[in-house]
Amino acid sequence: MALRATSFRRAEPLGDEPFGIVVLDADERHIRRKRITLANGEDILVDFEKPVHLEQGDRLVLEDGRTAKIVAAPEELMEVRARDTQHLVTLAWHIGNRHLSAQIDANRILLRRDRIIRVMLEQLGAKVSDVTEPFTPVHGAYHAHEH
Repeated sequence: MALRATSFRRAEPLGDEPFGIVVLDADERHIRRKRITLANGEDILVDFEKPVHLEQGDRLVLEDGRTAKIVAAPEELMEVRARDTQHLVTLAWHIGNRHLSAQIDANRILLRRDRIIRVMLEQLGAKVSDVTEPFTPVHGAYHAHEH
């Protein structure tokens, strides 16, 4: 029978040693009930009361008290850079207007690779390049209660 996790903890610098790790991409980290496999091959049944967005470093809390650390998987993304802050805000508006998942940092925006969106952003003056790294998109206002 699979181990079961019915709760989680947000990432904290507690220094506890997790029982295992699980590597999940951004979509997989939005979870309510699902069987997932730890890096060591063991299965865990995640069974939360409501859907949550797990982030890098969060811990699944197993019924026996042990924890499994969430690791954000590297994904194939587009890195969008702007001329200045105002340009970055304008690019973010165009991305948001299309309801795209985006990670907005101080000097760049990360998006999933999309040829049509790349062309649009380049036409708006953005410098777009391919990167492979963990993706932590901003969650909409309707998900604010989860944090």
